[in-house]
Amino acid sequence: MHFDLTDLRLYLNILDTGNITAGAARSHLSLAAASARIRAMEASLGTEFLQRGRRGVTPTPAGKALAQHARVLLQQAERMQQDLAEYAKGVKGQVRLLCNTTAITEYLPELLADFLREHPNLDIDLQELPSTRITHALRQGAADLGIVSDAVDTHALETLPFRDDPLVLIMPPSHPLADGEPPTFSDTLQHDYVGLAANSALAVYLEEQALHAGMRMQIRIRAEGFDGVIRMVARGAGLAIVPLAAIQRRALDQPLKSFSLNEDWAQRKLLLCARSFTGLPGYARALLEALLIE
Repeated sequence: MHFDLTDLRLYLNILDTGNITAGAARSHLSLAAASARIRAMEASLGTEFLQRGRRGVTPTPAGKALAQHARVLLQQAERMQQDLAEYAKGVKGQVRLLCNTTAITEYLPELLADFLREHPNLDIDLQELPSTRITHALRQGAADLGIVSDAVDTHALETLPFRDDPLVLIMPPSHPLADGEPPTFSDTLQHDYVGLAANSALAVYLEEQALHAGMRMQIRIRAEGFDGVIRMVARGAGLAIVPLAAIQRRALDQPLKSFSLNEDWAQRKLLLCARSFTGLPGYARALLEALLIE
């Protein structure tokens, strides 16, 4: 068996993305090179690690065992690199940070830019995921830190408060729901919405809430970020649900009406989480301390 760290990183990237093409891209390898590495890994033990399907790949039982060992080995390698960094100029550490939509767009850009400026030997692997996937990745050791909604189960993880993150309903003043009592979420599901990209963490979260109410959101159009959503709503394209922080950050040149949502799921708080804060490598602890400063 001859696996190197590149093989192991590639394999985990394939599992995290769900297909070989995306895993190869994340690993900065061509598809042909990535496929050859996976075939060589499987041939060296005479067993398959991946089940190939039309919708991507999933790990076999042997593949799941490999993933567990690979994560431990790569974490140990990263910690060794960090411990030796003070003896070798130019050696870099990397923190893997997983976040939900609001954290990654509203709260982190300036914080992370300041952190990177002050820590020239550190890189951040930043990825947006739904909160449930973030907690799963942290339990599996696939990331150092996560920022999630307090609505998800954080069992077996340590948490610290990060930000309050209430969601608000926005609409143009001419909308039928703009007058009278604040509408409930169920009331709004009879009307058209402007949504975020379907794979964004907040879009997935809102779709789940609509299903819990026994309905589906009627999405007329999707935008890549809160700015596009807000501008479309202001011009009359439909309703939207966005974080209060997204409204407060933007100076609108058109009138817009907003309502607080009384549903418990909309009164969100964001949490910093990890398997163990004290067990984090030094460079990840440095990022944690920076994130805790308001």
